[in-house]
Amino acid sequence: MMDHRRLSKRPGFLGLAVLMLILAGCSSTKLAYRYADWGVVWWVEDYVDLTGEQKATLNRDLDALRQWHCSAELPRYTLWLDELEADLARGTPDVDTIHYHRQQLTAFIPDLLDRAVPVAVNLLKTLSDDQVQELARNMARDQRELEDEMLAGTEQETARARAERTSERLERWLGSLNSQQQALVEAWSADRGRQTEIWLQGRENWQKALLATLETRNQPGFSANIRELVVNSETARGPEYQAMLDESQQAMAELMHNLLQAGSSRHQEHLLAKAGELNGDFTTLTCS
Repeated sequence: MMDHRRLSKRPGFLGLAVLMLILAGCSSTKLAYRYADWGVVWWVEDYVDLTGEQKATLNRDLDALRQWHCSAELPRYTLWLDELEADLARGTPDVDTIHYHRQQLTAFIPDLLDRAVPVAVNLLKTLSDDQVQELARNMARDQRELEDEMLAGTEQETARARAERTSERLERWLGSLNSQQQALVEAWSADRGRQTEIWLQGRENWQKALLATLETRNQPGFSANIRELVVNSETARGPEYQAMLDESQQAMAELMHNLLQAGSSRHQEHLLAKAGELNGDFTTLTCS
């Protein structure tokens, strides 16, 4: 369905819903929701060959998490989407309104992460030494590949590649961008400076912290340390990452506002339709 490596980035505004529900790349929201792996243990499941017993335990835990999320959290998403649709129907939202909705969406994350921690702990504590070594090798290889892919070329080439990725994500929600909107995305991407480099370094920092924590998986306090890594991941990623994240969130809100202002009713209607489509899927989704 998708490359989980990309999900560790923090998207803005509506894109965060894609991260939370692992919907990207699937034709049906409801189908994706039922069969999503939640991104909870992508750094293990993608990189380590699990035993039959580990897979069975993981599937059981993920089913329980999915059932809780469907019954307890989706109604909250529906209420938020109702409010978002109402604001979009009134016209282009200002920056404060975009910030508000992003904060509303972000507020859903702590409960999900809190419930996800036991799933991660139950799997991680069963890893053998060989599996931990396999995890380390594969994460290091993947990190090198990402660095080669995303930092290749000049600063201008990196900015252009960032603009292309951003445009692709935005067009899912706004439809095809006009020339003025594309220029805004290119200017925004050029202003991000070392953002890609900082994100990659933060990713590597977090992985190193995970591997260090796994060395204590048979000791008291392991669960608490994993909880810290999952719930407060920015801390492990480093202060430069945290500063970049705060700045990029503000910049993304301003970009979204400027894009909607530079767009036509077509873009507003496309965004409203996508929000309504997502809301409709959540409303009709059964939790069995």
